[in-house]
Amino acid sequence: MRIAGIILIVLGVIGLVVGGFSYTTRRDTVSVGPLNATITQREKVPIPPILGGIAVVAGIALLVVGGRKKS
Repeated sequence: MRIAGIILIVLGVIGLVVGGFSYTTRRDTVSVGPLNATITQREKVPIPPILGGIAVVAGIALLVVGGRKKS
């Protein structure tokens, strides 16, 4: 559980700092015989700050629960 908590904290902080990720797509728009025209578009996927905060809080909760000794 501790490893999952640490991973959630790290991913949450990265989500808060970066704010999203982007990727590139290519589309064929015109194809006339041997000639092709393509468009390269850059798409961005935003990560809401609330999700990053929830991940950090959930990671801390997992660390606290996992850190308790069972009696």
